[in-house]
Amino acid sequence: MNLLLLHACDFIAPERVRIDDYRFIHLKKIIKIVTGERIKAGLLNGNIGYAEVEQQNNEYIELTVKLTEQPPAVLNVHLVLALPRPKMLKRIFQTISAMGVKQLSLIHSARVEKSYWQTPWLQADKMNQHLILGLEQAQDTILPQVNFYQRFKPFVEDVLPGLAIGRQAVAAHPGHGDFCLQQVNRQQPVILAVGPEGGFSDYEVNKFTQAGFNQCQMGERILRVENAIPVLLGRLLY
Repeated sequence: MNLLLLHACDFIAPERVRIDDYRFIHLKKIIKIVTGERIKAGLLNGNIGYAEVEQQNNEYIELTVKLTEQPPAVLNVHLVLALPRPKMLKRIFQTISAMGVKQLSLIHSARVEKSYWQTPWLQADKMNQHLILGLEQAQDTILPQVNFYQRFKPFVEDVLPGLAIGRQAVAAHPGHGDFCLQQVNRQQPVILAVGPEGGFSDYEVNKFTQAGFNQCQMGERILRVENAIPVLLGRLLY
């Protein structure tokens, strides 16, 4: 935890909070925080600053907070991602959140098992748990927005064109297109589509092309989705 991420319900006064959940355990047992010590803090979807320990016991910690700074700049990428295997979702949510992605669209694809949509990791509370872990890691406060589209054709024909307006549109697909993201202007917003293990089907690639997406690849090696995402986002971030 590199940032104590606060929620509105933590405040017991305008500039005072009380923590008694997993954050309390982390501060007490891992960081071993002492009275008077300051740590980096931020309000979910708000400013960042610092929190100073005023009082602590075996049940809670109370801190005064001063939050006057803006959170880090966002990575201006709308990520369109074919729903990954459920056991990978936790790591992917943390990764995209830590790297500054604020818009994620999870879509169906021919190579996505329909049963994946039944995973409990798509429930809001479980999903937000891991998005918040990414924010705490990266010292960010703005929670990513996640939307679900369980039918590919209606999404790519009716929704995607609107999402792509004003953005550079790129579809990552193994073995297709120019070497990945070399022609992208990093100063302009991007919409990036990433397929499932093995990539999109030919039909899906064609639909993205019809929607104005350029195809890109990362070379000869085909990575798992959870590895490809940080590589692709890293090339846009740096």
